[in-house]
Amino acid sequence: MAKRDYYDVLGVGKGASDADIKKAFRRIAMKYHPDRNPDGADAEDKFKEAQEAYEILGDEEKKAAYDRFGHAGVDGQSGGGGGFGGGNFSDVFGDVFGDIFGGGGRGRGGPARGSDLRYDLQLDLEDAVRGKTVQIDVPTMSSCDTCDGSGARKGSSPVTCSTCNGAGQVRMSQGFFSVQQACPQCRGRGQMISDPCGDCHGQGVKEERKTLSVKIPAGVDTGDRIRLGGKGEAGPQGGPPGDLYVQMVVRDHPIFVRDDSNLHCEVPISFAQAALGGEIEVPTLSGKVKLKIPAETQSGKLFRLRGKGVAPVRGGGVGDLLCRVVLETPINLSAEQRKLLEQFEQSLNGNSKHSPRSSSWFDGVKKFFDNLTG
Repeated sequence: MAKRDYYDVLGVGKGASDADIKKAFRRIAMKYHPDRNPDGADAEDKFKEAQEAYEILGDEEKKAAYDRFGHAGVDGQSGGGGGFGGGNFSDVFGDVFGDIFGGGGRGRGGPARGSDLRYDLQLDLEDAVRGKTVQIDVPTMSSCDTCDGSGARKGSSPVTCSTCNGAGQVRMSQGFFSVQQACPQCRGRGQMISDPCGDCHGQGVKEERKTLSVKIPAGVDTGDRIRLGGKGEAGPQGGPPGDLYVQMVVRDHPIFVRDDSNLHCEVPISFAQAALGGEIEVPTLSGKVKLKIPAETQSGKLFRLRGKGVAPVRGGGVGDLLCRVVLETPINLSAEQRKLLEQFEQSLNGNSKHSPRSSSWFDGVKKFFDNLTG
């Protein structure tokens, strides 16, 4: 009987990732495992078929050979057809289901690595654009000075775990197959502490606060992060430390809004400035600059100041500053000012040449209603 396509067996496509292949095998194996289907005549066959497919597709070299030559390229390389004792089934099963039983089939003994830490660093926009060196205060778990991180009282030493003989892993039988998991006695460390340190209670670490100097490169933005290797929590019982990730959070700015390498801002102008034109001062991160406003400028017009933006941290040209002018309506008018505005409005006398956008808009509205009633 011809073998089924391994991708069809697991129900995945040829472009499936390693994680997708492992997930598919896990689902099928849990469904058809013979221990869960004692009365299912074909459950064992389907389980073996899925095991064989995973042994090929879960191995990079075997998968490449199968993709190129099909079953002919991998014949004899899987143990699925020879029963549960063939091939390396216990390794495959431990690799896929290790997280369920508390440890993987490829785990190693020894002290565990310390946890990674994250620190959210609040920055002003000016500091993010220019760069800065800052001091941060980080609460963390550090190696115990009393026992030098071993967890054992001074003068004593950890002893080899008698359950796993220092391997940190034990093999557990599950029906007619076995899986490898972390030793429950020493929790995968391979050693036991019979006389724990009084200061850290055998953990090898104590809580403390560290002050670290962090150099922030110019051009960082919210979401960027800096990795400080070995500045995370110390590993228990002498294990290597984790890393510290400093995450950038740039505060909102009262004037500028950043968009990648560009900066945006709104600039209020008066009615007279918009109508007659003129020159106004505009702020930038490097100081004030003059911006020329042409006569008859409309509200919302965008002006670009080249090279007044941000130089991105990952390289590239300096961005621009985009200034959008916004016409500001005067308020708290005196009687004389109001009268002058009324006289000015009358002088326009509804002439469309003074308000082309308004005239065009009203013409469009009139045409719209004429079409509705026509």
